[in-house]
Amino acid sequence: MAENTHYDLIVIGSGPGGAALAQRLAPTGKRILILERGDYLPREEANWSGQAVFVEGKYQADEQWVNKDGGTFAPQLHYNVGGNSKVYGSALFRLRERDFDEVEHAGGVSPAWPLSYQDFAPWYDEAEALFHVHGRRGEDPLDPGSTAYPFVPVKHEPKVQELSDKLTGLGLHPFHLPLGILLDQKEDGFATPTSVCMRCSYFDGFPCLLNGKADAQVMCVDPTIRDYPNVTLLTGAYAERLDTDASGRRVESILVQRDGRQERYSADTVVVACGSLSSALLLLRSANEQHPNGLANGSDQVGRNYMRHEMSIVMAVMKHVNETVFQKTLALSDFYFDSGDPDYPHPLGLIQMCATSHADQIKGEAPLASLMKHLPDMPFAEMARHSMDFWLQTEDLPIPENRVYYQDGQVHLDVTETNEKSLKRLKAKLEQVLSDIGWPAMLIERSLYLGKDIPLSGTAHQAGTCRFGTDPSTSVLDLDCRAHEVENLYVTDASFFPSIGAVNPTLTIIANALRVASIIEARL
Repeated sequence: MAENTHYDLIVIGSGPGGAALAQRLAPTGKRILILERGDYLPREEANWSGQAVFVEGKYQADEQWVNKDGGTFAPQLHYNVGGNSKVYGSALFRLRERDFDEVEHAGGVSPAWPLSYQDFAPWYDEAEALFHVHGRRGEDPLDPGSTAYPFVPVKHEPKVQELSDKLTGLGLHPFHLPLGILLDQKEDGFATPTSVCMRCSYFDGFPCLLNGKADAQVMCVDPTIRDYPNVTLLTGAYAERLDTDASGRRVESILVQRDGRQERYSADTVVVACGSLSSALLLLRSANEQHPNGLANGSDQVGRNYMRHEMSIVMAVMKHVNETVFQKTLALSDFYFDSGDPDYPHPLGLIQMCATSHADQIKGEAPLASLMKHLPDMPFAEMARHSMDFWLQTEDLPIPENRVYYQDGQVHLDVTETNEKSLKRLKAKLEQVLSDIGWPAMLIERSLYLGKDIPLSGTAHQAGTCRFGTDPSTSVLDLDCRAHEVENLYVTDASFFPSIGAVNPTLTIIANALRVASIIEARL
């Protein structure tokens, strides 16, 4: 093997888990290679086209997977520098302290983590600084953070502020959504001339044409390869498999497909961070004589325990006009662990606002039969003017049967809903709260993925598939996120999650990647 194909560290995947780790290890001077199967997402006018982004799926992977019933679907995956963070909503929450313990839900038990919140707390601090998180500590009664956010909260526009005040009047605790965003604010809350973000309505799910969203490319990859010549980014590089030495205990080389040819690279340490689904598939593709069921899969847990939240996007169509432009600034966690209903003593989850609806999104996404039944005479543009939009999420529970795997040369993703009753209760709670504040609304399901609740193809918030733990018979990774069976292999995306809580997972991915980077640094 040619000498220049060997590195101290190879990171497979440039999303938050891979990029944050590479960024933190860059100052060591070690030779680091980042392999990304995609390329830079184009910066073009279509970035802000609801038709192109949501209806046509312009930036999504062109793949067909198989569901548990044998039907096919297109997974909503994005293979770009920065990974799925290029189209995420940039809501960066810490898991609640209680999320690290065992929690009983209506659908079953969410298992405890083998580490506590305190083990992650300093890394959360570092992650919030790295991704420019805006927020105000103390507003969210469940936020476990003790240090101030590095940036002031993104200010509410008038209608959202009115909503916040009315919710407070009910005795609830609305709070500013913690957002990773490159924003300098004027006193009125709008962007200054020097701000990268201009507070537009194209946020959730849209790529940012201005690079004002704090994603993995903007915050980690680009600054790292600019400032550290020891770090190399290779795009269009699909990691086909990991090959081990004869003992099966070390990854010896990585077979990469690039520009229609095969290339091999090797490293002293290999970090897999392709996203929970793609990381598990890479390990399964890497089966060999020593690992017949897939690399590091002696426990038969690789690909299993897939989680993605029980999620729904709701468009609340109201009598009054909502002229808010940048709407994603408010969240509510009062029902996160407590439904408030003695007849249903179970956690419900998180309510947060999402980006403003656009007419072409509504036309392409919302169930038209429901719209025509309830709002037959209202044009789509008028629906958008009268709507407020909310993202609801309830904890998904890990079960072995929810899994990604290969069969007959095709990718299969088997998913059974685990906690859907609580999601329905959370929707009803939102409807009741809006009625209680004098804003009765018709709630219309507005999925980013052309359905009601976000269906199987919606792979946002993917987690599990390579969970960490102390017992090699029931977990894939040890507490350092190193494979039990392969001594130089780590996984640093959300694959390691033993449970997912009900908050967006990205900040926990980043915090853990920084934690693991410190461990690898001590061993390099």
